[in-house]
Order: sequence, then structure tokens, then C-alpha cells
Amino acid sequence: MEVKVNANNIDRALKLLKREVEKEGLFRDLKNKRFYEKPSVKKRRKQREARKRRIKASRYRRAQKRS
Repeated sequence: MEVKVNANNIDRALKLLKREVEKEGLFRDLKNKRFYEKPSVKKRRKQREARKRRIKASRYRRAQKRS
């Protein structure tokens, strides 16, 4: 990951960096790895996240069919 600073605009570069890090999911990974997570809890969390992604994708596909 690389963020270039143009015209000494550090605030803009920081904003871009934060957006890239958030998009990559690094903050979420760091938060999840802060404490030990039992395998059963980890499995349930991953299933819940996958279900949320499926529902969101189906909602998006349904909206595309309407237009």
C-alpha cells in the first residue's frame, strides 16, 4: 500500500491512507486479534459475517433488476 503526498498536503494523504486501511480491513483484523477468540466463536462470527454479505448482495441484485 502506498500513499503519495502532493504539494505537502499531509492531511489529504492521511485521509487517503485511512480510507485505504479501512478498505483493506486492517482495523477490523487488529480489533479481532486483540484478544483470543475460541474456534467455535470464530466460526459463528464468520458465518454471521457471510450471512450479512449474502443478504447485502441479494439486496443489491434485487435493486439492479428493478431498474
